[in-house]
Amino acid sequence: MPYPTDRERDRPWVMRTYAGHSSAAASNELYRRNLAKGQTGLSVAFDLPTQTGYDADHKLSKGEVGKVGVPIAHIGDMRRLFEGIPLAEANTSMTINAPAMWLLALYVTVAEEQAKAENRDVDEVLAKLTGTTQNDIIKEYLSRGTYIFPPGPSLRLITDMIAWTVHHVPKWNPINICSYHLQEAGATPTQEVAYALCTAIAVLDAVRDSGQVAEADMARVVARISFFVNAGVRFVEEMSKMRAFTALWDELTRDRYGVTDAKARRLRYGVQVNSLGLTEAQPENNVQRIVLEMLAVSLSRGARARAIQLPAWNEALGLPRPWDQQWALRMQQVLAYETDLLEYEDIFDGSRVIESKVDEIITGAREEISRVQEMGGAVVAVENGYMKSQLVSSLVEYRRGMEDGDRILVGVNKFDTTEPSPLQAEGAKAIETVDPAVEKEAVAAVEQWRESRDNAAVEKSLTNLRAVAKTTDNLFEATLSCARAGVTTGEWAGALREEFGEYRAPTGVSAGANSGDVGVELTRVRERVKATNDELGERLRILVGKPGLDGHSNGAEQVAVRARDAGFEVIYQGIRLTPEQIVAAAVQEGVHVVGLSVLSGSHLEVVPEVVDGLRAAGAGDIPVIVGGIVPPDDEKLLLERGIARVFTPKDYELTEIMDEIVTVIRETHGLMS
Repeated sequence: MPYPTDRERDRPWVMRTYAGHSSAAASNELYRRNLAKGQTGLSVAFDLPTQTGYDADHKLSKGEVGKVGVPIAHIGDMRRLFEGIPLAEANTSMTINAPAMWLLALYVTVAEEQAKAENRDVDEVLAKLTGTTQNDIIKEYLSRGTYIFPPGPSLRLITDMIAWTVHHVPKWNPINICSYHLQEAGATPTQEVAYALCTAIAVLDAVRDSGQVAEADMARVVARISFFVNAGVRFVEEMSKMRAFTALWDELTRDRYGVTDAKARRLRYGVQVNSLGLTEAQPENNVQRIVLEMLAVSLSRGARARAIQLPAWNEALGLPRPWDQQWALRMQQVLAYETDLLEYEDIFDGSRVIESKVDEIITGAREEISRVQEMGGAVVAVENGYMKSQLVSSLVEYRRGMEDGDRILVGVNKFDTTEPSPLQAEGAKAIETVDPAVEKEAVAAVEQWRESRDNAAVEKSLTNLRAVAKTTDNLFEATLSCARAGVTTGEWAGALREEFGEYRAPTGVSAGANSGDVGVELTRVRERVKATNDELGERLRILVGKPGLDGHSNGAEQVAVRARDAGFEVIYQGIRLTPEQIVAAAVQEGVHVVGLSVLSGSHLEVVPEVVDGLRAAGAGDIPVIVGGIVPPDDEKLLLERGIARVFTPKDYELTEIMDEIVTVIRETHGLMS
């Protein structure tokens, strides 16, 4: 997006809504409707099997297909996803990380096919492709959890992709360093800036040292690095964060990488405002939260986002409907076209208050960057658990402030009296739901695809991919060959799993202990835990499990930390566990309760499997509780299936949840008299 001079009216940012669900056909229809409403860019949400490199028929995909995004299994799906949308004219953001190379290869292949169908020069079309692949694996280890491979091979995939795009798709942003999820995981503004820049250093150093890009081309690499940030509701602090981010990026790229072109050093960033900051209680309040958060990244011209996507008011309830997404788009359009915001120079230049806050964030970020670099950089700080433990500890402090009332959430911990909402009136369909038939259709479709393709060509391309993976050669051309041959997402990732192995990141839970004032309520719960320990003759043990592919582990980690603070022995093994693994751990550890965390919408599929598995293992007396984004109707179904308790985002008091868990255990063992 061009930057105007100060005398010109600023051009509006790219306007997107994060969208995709059910199938490529359904998502294509949604994209075309959104574009017709004035949306100027596409933001593709992929489902969890696609994000973690599995096909719809893999065991771990059960219950996850098409839920939080669109399933893309092969080139046929990618063709259907963008049918009728000329890619040479589109601006597409793809939220994809571990298999980013694979999804970009599919996208490039569709662009090539479109060029040939129109008798256009293929290289000319590729040179016009604009958009972004998120491709930031560091933050996946720290927050969102959709990683596959260990850090070393993951960094190689990123490096190879950057090198290939610089030479072949020069307007494409091959990586969108994403601090968004760091804030959701607890990062302070200082940590968000510092850890994002540590990731940028790791990536740029790897590209520079790979020998695939000439030193003279490093400015081109830097110019194509973009960022994706989070904007919370404290909009003065968030705006100051972005001004600090802009200054530090300019300094880093000039001093460390010798980029002399000031235009190439500009911080290029897009925004999704804070989805996890939206509330289930009084969800209509989310509208003003979203608008205020948008102001944080649009008011300051010198640090203004060049792409913005807003969540819908009801995302804490479930999947938004097209009307909800339209409302979010209209918020952007009113700000950009009805107000005079874009007509002025930066209205905060010279503000002593803003300058002081910016300086504070810059100073803190520099110190944290130095700390990470001294221990060996971002990859080392992932492997030794440092950055993850810092985020868990920060989120512990954030939640403690919310529970103590020091941090006010309107409608949640203050001003919680309410009238019935007409937006959720009886009979109104407040959220979109995904038909269970979607998964069966996706499984059948991928099986049919395997039968109809040239399997000899598929095997040849996969054999070549494995061979290249054993070398230091760039993997993108081999990946392109797989895309053209009809290889599936699961097959591409599976071949690289064979060569690179898989990875389980540190959880950071051990660093999150309560080091401050325990408080009356937690002391009371500790006494109940101790009394129950004495009556049962053993220490209470809780297994916190995340079944399926949902990698958003913040809630599970906070539950694990608070349970330990309350006196429980906690078994927490991280993300992406099968129901069988959870059952086996529960039986082996002899736990008194199993707590399952599911935010992806797969609760009706994966939770009953755990319950049934416990019964089959002779451990049906172990109560199961569930936490996550669970609509009221689904909550009733889970309780009918034998779930002891269901906690949703409105249940923010973790100590109260611990108290209720003790009650569940006492009820189970007949200790309630």
